[in-house]
Amino acid sequence: MTGPRPATALAVADPVERRRVTVRGVVQGVGFRPFVYTLATGLGLAGHVTNTAEGVIAEVEGAAGAVLLFCDRIGADAPPLAVVESVEHHPLAVAGGAGFAILASSGGGPARTLVSPDVATCADCLAELADPADRRYRHPFITCTNCGPRFTIVTGLPYDRDHTTMARFPMCPDCAREYTDPADRRFHAQPVACHACGPRLRLVRPGSGTPAGDAAAELAAAGDPVAEARRLLGSGAVLAVKGLGGYHLACDAADPAAVALLRRRKNRGAKPFALMARDFTDIEPLAELGPQERTLLAGLVRPIVLLRRRPGELGEAVAPGSPDLGFMLPYTPLHHLLLGLPGDPPGPRLLVMTSGNLSGEPIVTDDAEALDRLAHLADAWLTHDRPIHVPCDDSVVRICDGDPLTLRRSRGYAPLPLTLPVPVRAALAVGGDLKNTFCLGEGSHAWLSAHIGDMDDLATQQAFERAEAQLESVTGVRPGLLAADRHPGYRSGRWAERAAGERVLTRVQHHHAHIASALAEHGLDGTRRVIGVAFDGTGYGDDGAVWGGEILLADYDGYHRFGQLGYVPLPGGDAAVRRPYRMALAHLRAAGLGWPPGLPCTAACPPDELRLLEQQLERGLNCVPTSSMGRLFDAVSSLAGVCQQAGYEAQAAIELEAAALAAGPQDGPGYAFALRPGGAGGAELVADPGPVLAAAVADLRDGAGPGQVAARFHIAVAGLVRRSCRLARERYGLDAVALTGGVFANALLSADCAAGLRQDGFTVLRHHRVPPNDGGLALGQLMVAARPDRSR
Repeated sequence: MTGPRPATALAVADPVERRRVTVRGVVQGVGFRPFVYTLATGLGLAGHVTNTAEGVIAEVEGAAGAVLLFCDRIGADAPPLAVVESVEHHPLAVAGGAGFAILASSGGGPARTLVSPDVATCADCLAELADPADRRYRHPFITCTNCGPRFTIVTGLPYDRDHTTMARFPMCPDCAREYTDPADRRFHAQPVACHACGPRLRLVRPGSGTPAGDAAAELAAAGDPVAEARRLLGSGAVLAVKGLGGYHLACDAADPAAVALLRRRKNRGAKPFALMARDFTDIEPLAELGPQERTLLAGLVRPIVLLRRRPGELGEAVAPGSPDLGFMLPYTPLHHLLLGLPGDPPGPRLLVMTSGNLSGEPIVTDDAEALDRLAHLADAWLTHDRPIHVPCDDSVVRICDGDPLTLRRSRGYAPLPLTLPVPVRAALAVGGDLKNTFCLGEGSHAWLSAHIGDMDDLATQQAFERAEAQLESVTGVRPGLLAADRHPGYRSGRWAERAAGERVLTRVQHHHAHIASALAEHGLDGTRRVIGVAFDGTGYGDDGAVWGGEILLADYDGYHRFGQLGYVPLPGGDAAVRRPYRMALAHLRAAGLGWPPGLPCTAACPPDELRLLEQQLERGLNCVPTSSMGRLFDAVSSLAGVCQQAGYEAQAAIELEAAALAAGPQDGPGYAFALRPGGAGGAELVADPGPVLAAAVADLRDGAGPGQVAARFHIAVAGLVRRSCRLARERYGLDAVALTGGVFANALLSADCAAGLRQDGFTVLRHHRVPPNDGGLALGQLMVAARPDRSR
């Protein structure tokens, strides 16, 4: 139910009672006070309600039965956007008086509540947006209690207009009347506005005789900014569009020249673009769209949803080599206007919508910065004068085996708190350096930040600092402990060292944190170890090697390295990541297979580099050993002739998955790793990829295509997981397996592993709400480092 139920008949002799009711959770910015007002007046109660830093507090007085009914319904019948975590009430002395009021919010005390994340435009507002008779017809900022901006405009708590970036826009008389009318949908909706009271949309184009994006850029000629923006998009232009949590760069996805122009300007390489579609009919010809995907796409969050693509030129231009296309539906009124309302002139129905930033930098939110930093990327700026206080990129989700798998947890999800299975001290976990998020925690709650980005850029590090300070301010968590990755070169760890001061800084092993994150998400208290399969690209190992193909028997207190992928040299560090053929050649050499000239990886390596690489491997120069499963995916991708140059993270692995999917089911058992006992100081079990590589080379010599090699390799990795977990159960009696790490963003591998493990009777723990990649790392760091009873 979304509203109060009818009051029951109350006895005439029911005594009068007064109670103070405190509601905690996501109860600000979701229409909670109007709901309380309606509930109380419907039950004939007097009193008042207010926002505080602690939550929503109401005092109600009236017949005792009605008061108790109010206390029951305030949590059970809460508004749809609310997340009620607790309702506490206690008696007060009867004060008398009549009527029920919404009081001005009161500050003071530590903040212990959060406003709602940003929410997509609701159906009621969309109907008004398209209604010529409505006073908010075509208003780009139409919103109400049930939708619109929340977290990205909040400057403080309690959540009132004065504590948002809407404070600069005084309400006109009509909006003020709606805002104070308990019967109105916009009753105490803080972002409420209309054409008369702002904000204002404008289209900015380069000034006459000035370079694009110069500070002298002028406002476009008077007229409809949206109509002009649609005309520009239709003519092949690239627009910077100000969204909820930052700027997007947009172009007509159906115009190959425009897509190529944006890709070239942004130095995007082959990295896929996200798409915004007007409705499902624009998606169905391009990608497979199931019921769960439809629900995600059309819900309140409206994330980017990865869908299996259908063959076609548009998909190849937007996401070359990827098995998926990332779609989202419009989630702001401006998006709906850009894509066209019924009756509008024809225009693009499918837009590329990618983050407005330079490669490797955080999303741009400031208007002046957008004119400067996006000057060489955009032909015009569709912007407005409502500031963005909190940067927030689009979230990315996919459906895997019928369940959601979050790959980037940001807009629409952050900063919803996660409930922890065991309490933690007030602490800050700073995450990793790729896909950085951080995590604040105290007691039974953790607040995982929105996506920050890759920490190798100074602008991203500065964005990290601002976001951390802002999340502290709205959660009230004052961390007395910091947690960071053990890698000595991580910028996130160096930041933690500088910020620690007198506070304790605890270092947490990378893959232990991944497994702890999975345990926490599934509500496990850590009293029993799990078999943690942590596969990713890079993690600093206890022995100084680069780990990444690990099977750890772990709880929150510690871990035992049961299994690992056999070490091979990582020649040149990042150079091997950017050029997968280097990893393929290193693996072939380690397996004793040599470098036959007819293999794709050998042919891809320039002769001079091949000679230098041979010397480097012989002498062990800049060749740290690695057990990384991510690097093995790179190696096989190169060996099979799928990808030789990686322009973005995990490109080789993503394209290998695409090749495997295209090949379809395979006859026979696929390839198989050899398992052998580990040596002193290492894992109990070592998986030797040599037989897998030898079989792949034999297949290629027999004329097998890349898809067959890719498919059989996926079968081999899933088989390795299954065999290793069976051995761990035989030796240690463990029956739960956590699949974690960035490699498990691969839906094909994740599904195969889970199916095999379940056939063997294991309980399988996979990520749903928290990313398996480094975007979920900070939650695990928090759980390992901040428990009060932590034993080491």
